[in-house]
Amino acid sequence: MDATSQDTSDAPRGGAGERTLLSVEGVTKSFPGVRALDGMRLDLRHGEALALVGENGAGKSTLMKLLTGIHTPDTGSFFLDGEPLHVTGPRHAREQGIGIIHQEFNLMPDLTVAQNIFIGREPRKAGFMLDHRALNSRAQELIDRLALPLDPRRTVASLTVAQQQMVEIAKALSHDPRVLIMDEPTAALNDAEVRTLHQLIRRFLRPETGVVYISHRMEELTSLCDRVTVIRDGRYVETLRTDQVSTQEVIARMVGRELDAKAGPQNVRQDRETLLSVSGLSTKALLDDVTFELREGEILGFAGLMGAGRTEVARALVGADPVTSGTVTLRGRRLRITNPAHAARHGIGYLSEDRKQLGLLVEDGVDTNMALSSLKERFTSFGFVRDRAIRSRAEELVAALRIRTPSVGQTVKNLSGGNQQKVVIAKWLVKECDVLIFDEPTRGIDVGAKEEIYRLLNELAQQGKSLIVISSELPEVLRMAHRVLVMAEGRVTGELAAHEATQEQVMHYATLRPGAPTAPAAAHDSTRPRIPEAGK
Repeated sequence: MDATSQDTSDAPRGGAGERTLLSVEGVTKSFPGVRALDGMRLDLRHGEALALVGENGAGKSTLMKLLTGIHTPDTGSFFLDGEPLHVTGPRHAREQGIGIIHQEFNLMPDLTVAQNIFIGREPRKAGFMLDHRALNSRAQELIDRLALPLDPRRTVASLTVAQQQMVEIAKALSHDPRVLIMDEPTAALNDAEVRTLHQLIRRFLRPETGVVYISHRMEELTSLCDRVTVIRDGRYVETLRTDQVSTQEVIARMVGRELDAKAGPQNVRQDRETLLSVSGLSTKALLDDVTFELREGEILGFAGLMGAGRTEVARALVGADPVTSGTVTLRGRRLRITNPAHAARHGIGYLSEDRKQLGLLVEDGVDTNMALSSLKERFTSFGFVRDRAIRSRAEELVAALRIRTPSVGQTVKNLSGGNQQKVVIAKWLVKECDVLIFDEPTRGIDVGAKEEIYRLLNELAQQGKSLIVISSELPEVLRMAHRVLVMAEGRVTGELAAHEATQEQVMHYATLRPGAPTAPAAAHDSTRPRIPEAGK
């Protein structure tokens, strides 16, 4: 893959053997209404990190659940070191030497790091009393061996997301697996944390072990993996060496078509009417005198490093965080918004970065989720819910947004990440909001689904909706935004029009201390601040 921007010290191991450690042959799996896998194959070599890529819904998670005994295949075979592998459940998978780290953490927040790592295997005194000293000692030995920055006595709830990810890894490695499956392990990590994780994976890889690595961050594949297996629509496509194929070639195989990597914002105009005005917005915790305007039919991008205050602006606008000063004016009318429901009544919708926790009822159907924001106003008559009206509107939006679902009654948890995001968008379209705030709209979504979300956001803007897009991915901001606001330490440090916005200029403003001169330095200026690693 194209590695022109990669540090050569992060090159793939290149020492993976040719002997096969794990193989999958002709595996098929169907669920009601859908064939998830069709003749799937895969081979993992000894000492290898193998990337597994595909769009959301391609079958990656289904294959991993088959390997770990959560589901049973309809047909096909698994082999470990050439011997038939029959897994009857997750515990049996661990006993066979197969460990998995799921994208969504499976931790108990009120327990300590040590208790989470050895849950169900705690050392006991007199056969029944928990031996805390021995438990913490065992956990510390493992943590030291893995060189993790963890305290075994701390509760998981007190840890950062990156540290919680490390606990998941330690828990998986405590079983001494031979095959470690990692499903989107870096989705919530910044660049420095990703490098730490990759170092840990390299230490795990030995001649007798291997890693199956699932990620939507295509740049990671070059730095970590030896080969990449591409699957599409439940079928095996091809396995390629990462040093012999470009990122764009991998993406084209994933989605079955070429994507325009150089696409930019559409329909950029400067003559739009101002819809939303924010002046002097401040909060006790972070924000300080945030001022900006949002125009009709405009996509306004918010960029900045981790902790810059972008999400805090969104939360303050919709009343989720208390505001200490400042004004918000919509269509010339000053608003005093006290909570997100109040914001929605004024036509301001907020799509949180955590769609499963804050945006969806994952155990309910697509139609129910779409109607949530407007149930009382649009779908209730004389105290009765109008199910037929909900179903009809949901069917219209499924078609308009190209949501892949067998029916509008399908449980949301069964949809891919990209389609779940479209359901959240549909919920706010039912509400007919004029202002839509998207916080990390493509987090955890594959490249093909990203293109669909980009298309949808552009269509909404062209229909007159005004969008605020917050993203940690600079290329995403530059591709989508008609204007870019850059934040640092709770303040707006720069504003760039689409035609002048570059990654270099955005990072200049993102690293400015509040109150420092805001004019971008010339490229040759030696006094320009060094660009640190970017995070959320």
